[in-house]
Amino acid sequence: MPNRINKDTRLCISLSGRPSNIGTRFHNHLYEALGLDYVYKAFTTDDLPGAITGIRALGIRGCGVSMPFKEACIPFLDELDPSAAGLQSVNTIVNDGGRLRGYNTDYSAVRALLDSHAVPRSLPFALRGSGGMARAVLCAIRDAGFADGRVVARNERTGRRLAEEYGLPWQPDTAGIPAGSLLVNVTPLGMAGGLDADTLSFEPALVEAAAHVFDVVAMPAETPLIRAARAAGKPVITGAAVIALQALEQFVLYTGVRPSDEQVAAAAAHSRA
Repeated sequence: MPNRINKDTRLCISLSGRPSNIGTRFHNHLYEALGLDYVYKAFTTDDLPGAITGIRALGIRGCGVSMPFKEACIPFLDELDPSAAGLQSVNTIVNDGGRLRGYNTDYSAVRALLDSHAVPRSLPFALRGSGGMARAVLCAIRDAGFADGRVVARNERTGRRLAEEYGLPWQPDTAGIPAGSLLVNVTPLGMAGGLDADTLSFEPALVEAAAHVFDVVAMPAETPLIRAARAAGKPVITGAAVIALQALEQFVLYTGVRPSDEQVAAAAAHSRA
């Protein structure tokens, strides 16, 4: 990245209810490593339509989208890539000459991690959450071959809707989750900076009985759920791994450049430092 931002520097941003430095550090590290004239900045907003209008009006090249904007941003976009259209959930916006196209790179990241961690498809699973990210994760889990699962969500309307969409039962709490399950948290429980930062998304007894544990929360990388699972000797997939993979695909969409595995690993480590 040039020493100074100039009139030709391309801007990429993120929109999140709880902005962090993870994406900012990841993308800017790669811009500098590859000598690209880009800069990345994280934002939050109380005016989503205005923010999307700003992306278009100011020529902002790309935007990462996090909770709670993944579904709410869709009406303000011009088109959806198939990766987002099927899910009706967007985590990436690309601006091509004022035309905004929505993508979802969460799905591919989750599929890749389930494969690389060799999670047995025969396991029952319990997914906690019912927002846009939950839909992407659940779709990836089902497409990967998991058939026996349930959706756990306090919000009955969104929980039932998501469960019924995938032919699964919905329940408001964690009662009755069988031993030997894959536990998946896709809620803000355990997220740094929130009121529930110290909250386990699944009770200790369920973690002790689980076969695998997957927490999509990326900040901190070692959430209360991940720490409890490691202490119990359970294999885990972390939100930090998800965010690195999905951020890589965002980077490629924004710049047209695919970094090497070594460069991505260095950027991921830098983002967590």
